[in-house]
Amino acid sequence: MEKLGIYVQVPFCQTKCTYCNFHTGVVASSRFAPYVEAVCREIRAHPELLRAAGVEWPGRLGRSDAARLQEDGTTRGAAGKRPASPPGAGRAPGGPHVETTLAVDTVYIGGGTPSLLNPAHLGNILDAIQESFGRNRDHVNDLGKRQRRDAEDAEIRREEENEPFASSARPRQASGWPCVTQLEEVTLEADPETVEAEKAAAWVRAGINRVSFGLQSFVDRELIAAGRMHRRADIYRAVPILREAGIWNISVDLIAGLPHQTKESWSQSLEELVAMTPEHASVYLLEIDEGSRLGKELLQGGGKYSAGAVPGEDEMAEFYEMAQEALAAAGYHHYEISNWAKPGFESKHNLKYWRRQPYLGFGAGAHSFSGTERWANAHDAAAYVAAVQSGRLPVEQHEKLTAESALEEELFLGLRQLDGIDIGRIEREYSVRLAGKFDPLALAGLVELDGNVVRLAPGRLSVSNEVFVELMR
Repeated sequence: MEKLGIYVQVPFCQTKCTYCNFHTGVVASSRFAPYVEAVCREIRAHPELLRAAGVEWPGRLGRSDAARLQEDGTTRGAAGKRPASPPGAGRAPGGPHVETTLAVDTVYIGGGTPSLLNPAHLGNILDAIQESFGRNRDHVNDLGKRQRRDAEDAEIRREEENEPFASSARPRQASGWPCVTQLEEVTLEADPETVEAEKAAAWVRAGINRVSFGLQSFVDRELIAAGRMHRRADIYRAVPILREAGIWNISVDLIAGLPHQTKESWSQSLEELVAMTPEHASVYLLEIDEGSRLGKELLQGGGKYSAGAVPGEDEMAEFYEMAQEALAAAGYHHYEISNWAKPGFESKHNLKYWRRQPYLGFGAGAHSFSGTERWANAHDAAAYVAAVQSGRLPVEQHEKLTAESALEEELFLGLRQLDGIDIGRIEREYSVRLAGKFDPLALAGLVELDGNVVRLAPGRLSVSNEVFVELMR
């Protein structure tokens, strides 16, 4: 049975951070309810909406689709550059897709700042997922006895109150494709200043068992320069609230390269992160591109948004290496270029992205992947709501993968994972020969070859993009 992930995009924020290059906006809270209603409508009607938009789903999903991509007549052979306009794959030989039973095991509500929503809105979204993909309460929460007990108690209370979809004995399922939920991980992205005890308790009752915190820094000067709403004190106020509510899986983010960041201030943020003992940590290098106000200012040589106080590339690389050392010493497993976890707390949902496993995205700007196709909704939230209300899905991007482009993804995403790439598996599934492809990179010290496995060299993780460019030549 395939393991399907569900992503829900909430593109609203209280303010736009200077470094942010996401399609998010600051809007009146009165727009939250219509947006949530549209998301719930998309979730419930997704089979019909996707068919009408020309998306083939569910089909045969995941890595096994390499064979299907080749059957469709796409390129066989060594990896090469992606075509500028990939040919459409068409339907697989033998007619329409066969219905597939899908197990939904992860939900990720991201943004934006989805913790801005009323807890009832989040509950409505999760109810729509449970209604549309079936229900199995026995698997709602497997990440800790206390959290599981709290979730089951919440279910009982809901049954007693006769709320919709409360009975696990009578799983509801939308007409169309057979699915069943076995929710092991339900993540909510949150900013510290939005966390309140009553809201956190409501999140747990709704089924949320993991919170991803956008902390970015423990230094107020850096937070102010970046346009963040929270301060260091908010972090220390929010985390105990989550623990008390029963959230025992917390992930925190830091950004290396914020304005005014120094080796000393970065060391402080790392020390405070480790002392806080979250289950998961992500460290990102500041992205410099025209998609953000800060990035555009840097590229134009201006001084607004504290652009002149941004550390250089060498400093950012040093900060990343400091994070590697500090987190390793604290017992965190480095499993993806930007991600570390305590044993057993790797992000189950995000691993689907890196392993090319199927996921469905709902909401404005949300991306989806079936194994043979990628598609995304329009980014504009108002246009998205209007489209869904009129009974159509505003698919803005839609790509049918070729065997060549899928292989390219396997290599790029595989090298992001510290476990590396199983060359033998790739060769078998894609009918290619990769012998010798990695030798020049190994001689240059960019990758390591360990039998049938290739992985990024430990000292090259902070400059991984350079390795990817060389690999795709």
